[in-house]
Formats: sequence, C-alpha cells, structure tokens
Amino acid sequence: MQYTHEVEEMVCVKIGANHDPAPIPEEGKWVKAKHVQDISGLTHGVGWCAPQQGACKLTLNVKEGIIEEALIETIGCSGMTHSAAMAAEILPGKTVLEALNSDLVCDAINTAMRELFLQIAYGRTQSAFSDDGLPVGAGMEDLGKGLRSQVGTMYGTKVKGPRYLEMAEGYVLKIGLDEEGEVIGYQFVSIGKMMDAIKKGVDPKEAYEKNIGSYGRFAQATQVIDPRHA
Repeated sequence: MQYTHEVEEMVCVKIGANHDPAPIPEEGKWVKAKHVQDISGLTHGVGWCAPQQGACKLTLNVKEGIIEEALIETIGCSGMTHSAAMAAEILPGKTVLEALNSDLVCDAINTAMRELFLQIAYGRTQSAFSDDGLPVGAGMEDLGKGLRSQVGTMYGTKVKGPRYLEMAEGYVLKIGLDEEGEVIGYQFVSIGKMMDAIKKGVDPKEAYEKNIGSYGRFAQATQVIDPRHA
C-alpha cells in the first residue's frame, strides 16, 4: 500500500462508527452481504444492444455467489442466438462478479447481466422471500410445456391492419374476423408439443393436427385468413 506524503503527515484520528451493510432479503433470510459468496437468489432481467437491434432476457439462479443455472432468451438479431449458445457455456459455474466482467459475446446479453447484477446485489431477486430459494431447474420450468420461449410476434399496417404471427400458445395458423373485419380469435399450433410428439414416433401430420388449438371466438368467425399470406 502506498500513501502520499500528505497522508503520511496527517494525525491519526480514530474512526468511531462501525456500521454493517444493511441486510438484504435472500431466499427467505436477511443477509448482511459482505462477500460474493453471501449472495443467493433467482431473478430475471432484460438487456439490449447499443443499436437496439435486439434484446435478451436473462434468468440466473445464484447459490452462494455461484451461478448454478442460466437461461438466455434472445430476440431480434440472428447473431444473438449464437451468442446465447456461447453464454450458456460461459455463465454457469462463475461467480456473479466474474460473470459481470466476462465477455458474453453479445452486448445485449452483457447489458442483461449488468441489470441482473444490480438486482441480485441489492436483494431485489424474484426469490428474495422464498425459503431456501428456488431449485436449480426453476429457470427451465419458466419456459412451460414444450420448452420454448414465450414469444409474441405481431405485425400491422395502417392500410391493412394487424397480423398475429406468434402467440404464447404457439405459431398462429389463422386469424378469425367478424362481419366487420375485426379480429375475434386465432388458431395456432403448439410447436413445442408437436415436436415432442414427433420425437416420440408420432406421424408428423398426426402430431401437427393433434396440437392445433384456438383462442377467443375463432369458431364464430365469418372470415378466416392466413396472417402470413393474406
């Protein structure tokens, strides 16, 4: 440790206050976090790249400072999917401090890591008041059946109106319109469930037909259109 001459010449004054850090909620406990291993929790956050071409939703499950589980979901940029693949290898096993200072390839993923670090370090995790937190695997459970991200893809123009392309339920096959031309429902196929069935040996055509569903008043539509081709 080096000190300047001015500091060396100063009179030593005793520091009377000795305040601990404020306790933060972590997995059902109040913790005075002083070291990286004092940090635990599961949380989510969103990041974006500088040109805002795409975004990343990052989910981390941290136990005693170590990232035990990471879910990386990206949208809007084809290169981000490859970056996410690399981040899935980079993040697990690192401390949150290491991860904050690691190159996660895509700036949107790096930004998401920064936002999550703030949540985790300040005790604002999703599992802050859950006894013992959430088990490793909870991040994957967020995806639901079929293990696919919850993606909404909609398109619209002033002259031709809206087109529903992808909903939480799945890939939109058709949208139903009433007599005035307004959307009243849609038909979809659950891609995740369909692919699970195909992998188990179900004929693709049968798997496709068995995983078609509808939402809203689709059955009452007076006109049905393919949102991608009409």
